Amino acid sequence: MKVSIFSTCVMDMLFPKVGIAVVEVLERLGIETDFPEDQVCCGQPTYNSGLVKESMATIKHQIDAFEKSDYVVGLAGSCSGMFVEYPHMFEESDPYHQKALDLVEKSYEFTQFIYHVLGLKDVGATFDGEKATYHRSCHMTRILGEREAPFILLDNVKGLEMVPLGHLENCCGFGGTFSVKSPEISEMMVTEKMNDIVATDAEILISADLGCLMNIAGKFNREGKSIKVMHIAEVLNHNVDLERMEMTTNPVFAKAGN
Repeated sequence: MKVSIFSTCVMDMLFPKVGIAVVEVLERLGIETDFPEDQVCCGQPTYNSGLVKESMATIKHQIDAFEKSDYVVGLAGSCSGMFVEYPHMFEESDPYHQKALDLVEKSYEFTQFIYHVLGLKDVGATFDGEKATYHRSCHMTRILGEREAPFILLDNVKGLEMVPLGHLENCCGFGGTFSVKSPEISEMMVTEKMNDIVATDAEILISADLGCLMNIAGKFNREGKSIKVMHIAEVLNHNVDLERMEMTTNPVFAKAGN
């Protein structure tokens, strides 16, 4: 089984170690990975800003970049969610409509791929008595419809105590260009999110969306408060116990590992 990594702009610019963690987890699970160098931004910032025509060249370029991929695994629910929107941007008579449908069919957010495609719940990660909480991103929940994969995988990280986050359904206030266009509202939203996180007494904030982590970590920093932020791939790549990995629980995974 071969997977193409959809890195996302935020990872490229600010969180390169997350990309390394994603590749290490997947390759340890027996997955061959590649990185299509033609990939660019998914087009979400400009498209959501109303610059529809101006975004189409970027969107088509992104579709072409992954056309030959078997699977596409993204590092952010937000960016992977943008792929779901692609088919609606083209008339059915346009060749890119079918290309976009094909891309959606083979694309997954990182935890979706591990849980739903590989059928795994435990990838062998271990923490020593640390307490964490999880922020659920809007696009991953509302566009991708993913509500269980991250929680199941985190529940199986040995030694990690997961504390429920109050108002889990609330946005952190980032929303890409929303935080720029409506900074006052965005600030109130991220303040509420920060207070909910502080109330958990967690040492680590985990999310599957780097934009959210960047926004929330920035708020903590401005307020002089401390929280360690980790993308879920970094958590699943932490102190791995190879003997505990479920390496034969799923026929697809077993085939991939051969």
